[in-house]
Amino acid sequence: MAAWLVWLIAGFILISAEVLSGDLWLLMIGLGALGGAAASALGGNLVVSAVVFAIATIALVGGLRPMLKRKMLAGGDHKTNTQALIGVRALTVTKVDGHQGQVKIGGEIWSARAHNPDDTIPEPGTPVVVVEISGATAIVAPEP
Repeated sequence: MAAWLVWLIAGFILISAEVLSGDLWLLMIGLGALGGAAASALGGNLVVSAVVFAIATIALVGGLRPMLKRKMLAGGDHKTNTQALIGVRALTVTKVDGHQGQVKIGGEIWSARAHNPDDTIPEPGTPVVVVEISGATAIVAPEP
């Protein structure tokens, strides 16, 4: 069997095994093995392929892996569900006061009430900002 094919198979096995590990080590080693396969396919002998594999793996582990890990760990501030609605602009559908009303948020009609119980937003179509979500009710304030 050709040396480049062995490198290629090893690279794909390691990259596939990364799915189980999730720590990016096997991905970097697998990519290094693909570099060794490329060197071997271009006519390099076993020593050249091994050196390319080692250099590529070390460079990937030292350079690319830390950047990817930072990116993966930095995604913690993504808001979902009702938390994603806080701060969003909405339009009043009916009069909104401290007790009741309706607003349209992103194409959906929500029950609403004013953030300040003494405020009344009488005009339908008035822009408001969602301050919080309480159950299925949007607490809104007039847009600044």
